[in-house]
Order: sequence, then structure tokens, then C-alpha cells
Amino acid sequence: MIQVGIIGGAGYTAGELIRLLLNHSETEINFVFSTSNAGNKVSKVHQDLVGSTDLVFSGEINPDVDVLFLCLGHGNSKAFLEANTYSNSTKIIDLSNDFRLEVHKKLEDKTFVYGLPELQKEAIKKAKYIANPGCFATAIQLALLPLAQAKLIDDDIHVNAVTGSTGAGTSLSETTHFTWRDNNISYYKPFTHQHLGEINQSVKQLQSDFNSEIIFMPNRGNFSRGIFVTAYTKFEGSLEEAKVVYQEYYNDAAFTFISDEDIHLKQVVNTNKCLIHLHKHNNKLLITSIIDNLLKGASGQAIQNLNLMFDFPETEGLQLKANFF
Repeated sequence: MIQVGIIGGAGYTAGELIRLLLNHSETEINFVFSTSNAGNKVSKVHQDLVGSTDLVFSGEINPDVDVLFLCLGHGNSKAFLEANTYSNSTKIIDLSNDFRLEVHKKLEDKTFVYGLPELQKEAIKKAKYIANPGCFATAIQLALLPLAQAKLIDDDIHVNAVTGSTGAGTSLSETTHFTWRDNNISYYKPFTHQHLGEINQSVKQLQSDFNSEIIFMPNRGNFSRGIFVTAYTKFEGSLEEAKVVYQEYYNDAAFTFISDEDIHLKQVVNTNKCLIHLHKHNNKLLITSIIDNLLKGASGQAIQNLNLMFDFPETEGLQLKANFF
């Protein structure tokens, strides 16, 4: 059993991570670190875990765990690693955006590998440090990478995506209160969302001559979890040709599937799946992509990366079923 440590244990992604690790046959949670909850039962914060664990939040860190998950706010992982020392054998999976971009992927002697399994599974298997992708970035990249691999993107890409309220984290703000979010929808960070950097980086990794614009409009939805993406761009081939491109790209993907039928968000909530649907209209290809933002967009993908890094079955601990009704 590999020993696991979690830093920043009180947030949504940490709660999902704990739930997944408790049901993983190859892992044991060594500690869950939280400065604000040290001494409290984990189930006091993550109430779905009542009866599942007696774990208590720790105010101390074990530097010798086999793998460390960083569930800290953006900008805090780098500071944490600079202030704390770990065993040379400890592997690190960071869920923040601190190390996702090529320009930021190094910290002293640590080089982080971008952890999107559908993009670079073999590199993840050999990695010691992983930068887990962002939630919007995961859903959008999975919609676009097959086209990039086939060198078929030659025009701007228009993306509209809606995310649930858990994407904003546990800290309250005006736009996360129930009375504001319920029966409501709004956009935010139009054209400038921080995940555009990693999306463009991955597209250019597969299609180096890509020089068009990804025009991204993120929206807040009035639901708790999930991301629904629609993206469209010029495509001169037929729908059948597009389907072949996507099916070939995801032929050996453990969690990403192409659906012939229209898709909707309930199909993936509480799972680690990404479902993709293709639709052709005149010379435009519409790609719909759906994920659970807390699982395939965060903690589930982090476990998927752990499995690859330790040579476990890729699906271990992730045999989850959607709550369809």
C-alpha cells in the first residue's frame, strides 16, 4: 500500500480525493493537512464521509509519504513547496495552476509534467511531479486535441462552456450564494480565462503551426457540479471523417468516449468520464464535451495520474456511476 498525504484538506477537491482514496485498493491515507481544521474529524467538514472514515485533520506533515497531493489555492502550491521539504522519493501531484505552463513548470530541481493522460500518458508514467490540468482546460482540450493531432485546425475556435458552482471553491462570494446562483446564469472572465494558456499550449504541442484564436466564453450555471462545453470551428470534411479522427485518437482512452447520441451533463456527474459528441452543419464542426469538474476536471484525474505513475490499472478506484435521477 502506498502512503498518501494531502495538503489543503478542507476544500471540494480534497473531499473528493479522500473519498476516492478510501476506495482505492492500493492506497492508504497517511495524513490530511489543514491549518484551519487541525484536530477536527475529516467527516465534520466532508460530511459524506460520516461512517466511512475516522481520519482527523493533521496540523503536522509527514515528509516521507510516497505521494503528496496539493489541493491548495492557485499560487499557494509553489510557496508551500518552497517552505517545506520532502523525501527525494516522494511524488507530487499538484491540483493548482502553479506549474501547468511550460514557462512555470520548474521549481528548483523539480520539473512538473502536464498531467492530461489523453495527451501524454507515457510522460506521466515516467514523471515524479505532475501538474494536474484545470477543469475547463480538461473539457476543452479533450474536445479539440483530436483535430490538432490530425493538423485539421485552420480557423478560429469558438468555445462556450458552463460550469457548476463547485468550480469556484468553498470560499463564499457574491456569485456563489444560493440566492444569486439559483435560477440564474452569467458569464465571467470573457476571452481572458486563465485556462486558455494551457489549452493553447496543448493544441500547439500537437499542431505546431496553429496560429488561430481560441475564443472562450465561460459561464456560471445554476447547478453544483459539471462542465458542459460546446466548441465549433471550420471543418471541410464529412461528419463520418470527423468521427474517425476522434475515435482513432481516443481508441485506448480509459475514460473518454465518443457518443453517437446527443449528450447531457447528468451522464458524467459523479464519474471520471468525458463524453464527446460531434455534429456537422455546413462547413462547421460542433464538438460537445462534458465532464464532472471535481472528478475528471480535478480529483478523479489526479487519481488517474497516480495510477499511471505507480503502474496501477488506470481505472483503479475510479469505477464510479453517474447519479442519473
